[in-house]
Amino acid sequence: MRTLNDYFLTVKLANVSTSSSTYVVAPDNGKIIKISSVLGGAITGGNAAITCEINGAAVTGAGLTITHSSSAAGDVDTSFPTAANNVLEGDVIELITNGGSTNTHSLEFTIVIRR
Repeated sequence: MRTLNDYFLTVKLANVSTSSSTYVVAPDNGKIIKISSVLGGAITGGNAAITCEINGAAVTGAGLTITHSSSAAGDVDTSFPTAANNVLEGDVIELITNGGSTNTHSLEFTIVIRR
């Protein structure tokens, strides 16, 4: 159940299959409680591993595995961070792909932060 104390950030990774990052700034203090992704198209060749960092420090339990087997546009993956997930206003949240898959497709994230 969402409360009035939750806010949502969205950010897009242009290509899940190329080792890269995307960034978003926390607009307020809070705790990342959920990260979800939606895939832009089928990937092959291997899974893409996604990690999350706040100001360069890893967020515990925030990893996502974007599975290549039977993948398709619209596939959703979700993680629930468990530690090192507090943000302050102005902190940089980074989502990183290892580029372990093939095929050029976007991955869009929704980050839920609870104040």
